[in-house]
Amino acid sequence: MEFALASPTAPQTVDTRLEPPGPWSPPVLRLVCLDIDDTLIDFTAAGRRALAALIGRTDMWPLWERITDEHVARVVAGELDYADMHPRRTRCFLEELGVYAELADVLAFESRRKELLRRSWRLFDDVLPCLDWLQAAGVQLAAVTNASGVHQRAKLADLGLARFFDYVAIAGELGVAKPDPVMFHTVCLALGCAPSEAAHVGDKLDTDAVGARDAGLGGIWLDRAGTPGDLPTGVHAIHSLAELPELLVCEFARVGVPAPR
Repeated sequence: MEFALASPTAPQTVDTRLEPPGPWSPPVLRLVCLDIDDTLIDFTAAGRRALAALIGRTDMWPLWERITDEHVARVVAGELDYADMHPRRTRCFLEELGVYAELADVLAFESRRKELLRRSWRLFDDVLPCLDWLQAAGVQLAAVTNASGVHQRAKLADLGLARFFDYVAIAGELGVAKPDPVMFHTVCLALGCAPSEAAHVGDKLDTDAVGARDAGLGGIWLDRAGTPGDLPTGVHAIHSLAELPELLVCEFARVGVPAPR
């Protein structure tokens, strides 16, 4: 999928003579969607620090991630209400550690963990320059996340990101989550553009990039780790948000917007 930024032209007189068709012109890029956690905000680093502070050890993050992914999948499948996901996930995690806690203790653990997270949110260094460029380029911006609305909106506000976004799509509020095409199409509908006029950037290859591609958007994988291997067809990869403007200018053929120096 390729995009171009169209320039207004004067009305043309219709010529009914048969002529060879002109070159195909790619659609206009009107919207860039961005995931939040581990795309804009270094969620993993903050999560690791908070969990280690609570349990006194640093080796349990992979277990926490696995249990979290399992519970989020149940939410996406409609098997679990989003409001119940966090305490259920935390209780399951504690039981894996051999701790069988009452609900009050689970809720206290979650409350303390979230407070520690709020204190340690950090933006990646490439975020603000990229958002400034996108805003100056005149495209609409949307934040699209599968995480909790209250916490995500608070993060965007606390870190000064809310001012950039024309729309924030929260899975828990919409009742649908990435990679479901409905999630991406809802954002496009809200901002008045076709999926072919939008691109989505996120750190999850399948959830973000492939999901966006399958929904008809441009799919861009933010692979900060530089993972080896072939990319799925129709998916672009960048290793930093500093590379996004050049991708939009070159690979997506955006005309009239200068490439960053």
